[in-house]
Amino acid sequence: MISTSATSEVVPGRSLVATRGGVVASSQPLAAAAAVKILDAGGNAADAVIAANAAVGVMEPTGNGIGGDLFVLYYEAKSGKTFGLNASGWAPAGLTPAFLAEKGITAMPDRGIHTVTVPGVVAGWAALNERFGAKSLGEVLQPAIRFAHEGFPVMEVTARLWKGSEELLRPIPEAAKTWLPNGHAPAAGEVFRNPALSASLRRIADRGRAGFYEGETAAAILAASQSAGGTISAADLAEFRAEWVEPISIEYRGWRVSEIPPNTQGIAALSMLAIMENFPLRDWGLHSPDALHIAIEAKKLAYADMLAFVGDPRAGRVPVDAMLDKKHAAERAKLIVMDKAMPKADPSAFPGLTDSKGHDTIYLCATDREGNVASLIQSNYMGFGSGVVPAGCGFMLHNRGALFILDPGKPNTLAPRKRPLHTIIPGMMAKDGAVIGFGIMGGWNQAQAHAQFVSHIADFGLNLQQALEAGRFTKSTFDGRDVLLEASIPESSRASLTARGHEITVVPLRSSTFGFGQAVMTTPAGVRFGASDPRHDGAAIPQP
Repeated sequence: MISTSATSEVVPGRSLVATRGGVVASSQPLAAAAAVKILDAGGNAADAVIAANAAVGVMEPTGNGIGGDLFVLYYEAKSGKTFGLNASGWAPAGLTPAFLAEKGITAMPDRGIHTVTVPGVVAGWAALNERFGAKSLGEVLQPAIRFAHEGFPVMEVTARLWKGSEELLRPIPEAAKTWLPNGHAPAAGEVFRNPALSASLRRIADRGRAGFYEGETAAAILAASQSAGGTISAADLAEFRAEWVEPISIEYRGWRVSEIPPNTQGIAALSMLAIMENFPLRDWGLHSPDALHIAIEAKKLAYADMLAFVGDPRAGRVPVDAMLDKKHAAERAKLIVMDKAMPKADPSAFPGLTDSKGHDTIYLCATDREGNVASLIQSNYMGFGSGVVPAGCGFMLHNRGALFILDPGKPNTLAPRKRPLHTIIPGMMAKDGAVIGFGIMGGWNQAQAHAQFVSHIADFGLNLQQALEAGRFTKSTFDGRDVLLEASIPESSRASLTARGHEITVVPLRSSTFGFGQAVMTTPAGVRFGASDPRHDGAAIPQP
């Protein structure tokens, strides 16, 4: 079990939250508080994360909403098992490389109707609620319905991100009407209402998944697709279901670390950790140049394999066991040269993707009195999403399909009813009866941020809050020696890394560059802990 005491290396700006009740950690404090009320009313961790997610979709449309996708890791205390839920949507049956080629499209666009895959969020809520929920889906959606109808004050970081999306929203009449009241993004503290979204949520509360994938909302999605020249059909929506999956995991320094399997990048976090485990990071020290160098190089190696092999496993074999094999990791580790940054990590096949296109996502987590832990991540992908807004519904469709490629015969090649490679990943780690649900959003930042969070705890003994606040690196590109370091990384370490050939850019504190994280932990002693990343607006709210 990790220590909950402070260390000399990281002095957090916030204290670790502790309670014998439940905890909900979210980027929106009002959403977390509403979810705690669900716990008070007899709900559990599954109910709490659905309630919080629905509310965050109202409050933070810059990163998520019912037009996006969702993944969950759920630890069930009574069985001691961790379950995975993949609620990422498939491409429409009519969307093919040949269809796009006929329109002169030879590479996946960043936005627009051809980047829209079927939104998986509502199917995910329904599946999680049916299997583990103690409350009805209609009951847990009530806080979000009220927030959308009555309004809420916009938070500080959220307002800044919203302001940055004005150029996307303004030319789209339905988007401007919904999210630019009085012609501009709401300022921090300004009360914002979205009655159209409230109505959409009510339909889900009344009819479950059918309230989204059929009926009035589905008709609006189909009309928006047809108007934009898209291929989404009624069958694409009605036939989609979320999928329960077996989490993938490795042991790292005695911790069992779990991720959602492909089609996500979670395997890259585990591959990265498996490489890092070959080096004495603890002896070198947190933020030491050697420890940072190893983690940066491990990122390059892990991501090269992930990009070469990962796609939708229903459409082709993904060699998960081979990629997570410790002997394979040891061989990959031998490619790291201690005094020299590698310019390129060669995978076993060409990478398939070459650029990071977006990182607008939300992560939240919850634990309850019984010790259940829910780790949930949800996203519209790039900012508000595709730019396609179903009329009168109050949400934008995501653009996750932008991550497909059109090169024939590759793991992530676009195909009908196929899911794209996904960046968003929830995390879970467990040791000696302690279970931690964690996540750090941010596009291709996520797997490398997960590995750093785990290392902060397993190698350096930080508590949840310290592990979230500790300075991080991120590398958004897949080749080259460039790397971004947070300003809290010691200057001496930066100088040593520069001498090894790393091309460093220092990023100020409280930037979205390194993602926003949350974490909760349950212990055998019955104490629950929560932590929230100060880089965002969030908070970990304890249940009394």
